[in-house]
Amino acid sequence: MDFIFTDDQRQLRDALRGYLARNNGFSVRTATARSASGWSDSLWRGLAGDLGILGLLAPEAARGIGGNATDMMVVMEELGANLLVEPYLETAVIGASAFGAAHAAELAGIATGDLRIAFAWAEAGTRFDRLPRDTIALRTTVGWRLDGGKIVVTAAPMATHFLVTARIGDEPALFLVEAGATGISQHAFPTIDGRRAADVTLDAVAVPDGALVARGGEAIERLCDIATAMLGAEALGVMRVMLDDTIAFTKERRQFGQAIASFQVLQHRMVDMYMQLELATSAVYRAVLSLDAEPVERARAVSAMKVMVAAACRFIGQNAIQLHGGMGMTDEVAVTHYFRRATVIESEFGSADWHRRRFAALSRAA
Repeated sequence: MDFIFTDDQRQLRDALRGYLARNNGFSVRTATARSASGWSDSLWRGLAGDLGILGLLAPEAARGIGGNATDMMVVMEELGANLLVEPYLETAVIGASAFGAAHAAELAGIATGDLRIAFAWAEAGTRFDRLPRDTIALRTTVGWRLDGGKIVVTAAPMATHFLVTARIGDEPALFLVEAGATGISQHAFPTIDGRRAADVTLDAVAVPDGALVARGGEAIERLCDIATAMLGAEALGVMRVMLDDTIAFTKERRQFGQAIASFQVLQHRMVDMYMQLELATSAVYRAVLSLDAEPVERARAVSAMKVMVAAACRFIGQNAIQLHGGMGMTDEVAVTHYFRRATVIESEFGSADWHRRRFAALSRAA
């Protein structure tokens, strides 16, 4: 795919790359991930105030992801290359994409960094099905009552609000709920890629009328497709660093009196890694450019992309670890942390097998 970034997009990428290098280098990021809170408020405020990238999608929120999709793709790739642990995908992508013109205050809160979102959609026993099954919303005289539970809610411990999927009768819906609302409890835990998540229980949680963000399964499917496409962009940054670090390591590591990068079999292996990255890149570009297409076309492009990205994450990650030798299994080497993130991305918002089945079902129905 012939895709050329604009001058503005290249400047955005360079500015973000430099900012993260100065403020969130590998040692700083690792310390943040291991801290009690698991995230950095100062870095979060910097992304909002110094760079202004938390509100990148806000101008388009009322009518879809729009022209800012490629800008967000640039941002997500750099955040992947930096292994950001702050809830950017959940807040600036999922949150901003969920809110329309009626939620101007929430969009402003995202842009300033005051609002941090966690997307509570997965339920026990449903695998990767996106629509709610056991979380119920009942009408009350003053609003809504939510009951149910969500599992592995990424960024829940640091969120100010949850976007919760629930059923109104047989109709799926999306609600905005304060994380500290009465009736909400969390079982928090660290994930293998350095982030934080929680299983969340909702027990008679009362929310006002305005908490209803959207109704209908398509609204939730669209939100998950946007998140999956941008997760693919993040994966490109993760894989790019693993490939670059592997090439650099093989140029320094010596055996039999020469750098192992001179061994033809390892050169072939790294070329295969590069080709996997290029294939995944084209698939991500195609998915991102399809986000405003008709629902079936969007869904097919996103599922095809996720299959390609999952395969590339596994191939590049496993080979990066192998070519690093025993060092690739230690916490002190960055590639280990990138491999863990790539492993999580493989199944986040649906495994490759789940997306294959979805693509096949959509193709049969077309």
